[in-house]
Amino acid sequence: MKWTKKVLTFLLVVGFVTPVSLSGVTAEESSETEAKEDLPDVSILATGGTIAGSAEENTDTTGYDAGSLAVQTLIDAVPEMEEIADVSGEQIANVGSPNVTNDTLLKLGKRINELFDSGEADGVVVTHGTDTLEETAYFLNLVVDSDKPVIVVGAMRPATAMSADGPMNLYNSVLLAGHEKSKGQGVLVSLNDRIGAARYITKTNTTVMDTFKSQEQGYLGAIIGGTPYFYNEVTRKHTSETAFDISELDSLPQVDIIYGYQNDTSYMYEAAVENDAEGIVVAGSGNGSMSSVSAEAASEATEEGVHVVRSSRVGSGTVSQRDGLTSDSLNPQKARILLMLALTETDDADVIQSYYNQY
Repeated sequence: MKWTKKVLTFLLVVGFVTPVSLSGVTAEESSETEAKEDLPDVSILATGGTIAGSAEENTDTTGYDAGSLAVQTLIDAVPEMEEIADVSGEQIANVGSPNVTNDTLLKLGKRINELFDSGEADGVVVTHGTDTLEETAYFLNLVVDSDKPVIVVGAMRPATAMSADGPMNLYNSVLLAGHEKSKGQGVLVSLNDRIGAARYITKTNTTVMDTFKSQEQGYLGAIIGGTPYFYNEVTRKHTSETAFDISELDSLPQVDIIYGYQNDTSYMYEAAVENDAEGIVVAGSGNGSMSSVSAEAASEATEEGVHVVRSSRVGSGTVSQRDGLTSDSLNPQKARILLMLALTETDDADVIQSYYNQY
């Protein structure tokens, strides 16, 4: 029997048939499809870490295998994400974050730029171990060529632990990655309901869940009741505003960190030069101060063409301008990230210093 639209409408009204469109899709299914199309596309790029870790006992929060779970397992554990974003996952690496290499950083940065350039993603979440999370976040803050949100997230308890923090951290990060207010904020770090800037955030405690803090600049905001609230903004240049392009890079210059301490020696500087380091960051005491032995060794390294940047081991504060390069308020590990990228663009010390002043 061939039914006209008028007859179909009548049957719908009296309840004899289900709400089916002429294409065979129910009105409910059509509504769900439209709602899904309205959701932001968020790509989760996994690198491993505690958030993907597992242990034999659910009370074990320190003795676990980092990066033992795949990205799809993390996604399946938080089905609530489907209500706030169209989520996809990709495994970039699966290691504890001390094993993240320069090759991993380049692979990750390039992939994020590809996802944004192609229009495949409205936002990206990077799952990462917490130990070096701030380094990866700052690297991405300098090389992602887009104002679309990038959120780096981790966990302090493995996925198998009772009261694991990973699932809520991941949910909040997907929420942030798809949120309009996150655009143009630079790379963000989200753990423990806090929103931090990659430029300022750092790990401050070995084991507790509220370890990531911005001691001087403060957090950018917080996630409360499923809503992101931003209270501060980053004034330093980031992402599409920087000078760095990694699209054609296959490697990054070797930059080493040398720690300052009482009765230190010169042989660490000598070893760095002998092993072809292009840069050295000094984690100096106080305001980047160095012993006379270190200062002489650093001067000799500079004469060999190695760029030496003074930072500080104290954890916060700005290393004031003096002879030679200084890291501004970047801690040694982030100063290393910036120097690596700077050396892909220039060998001019004045230009390198301008990067530290701007970024």
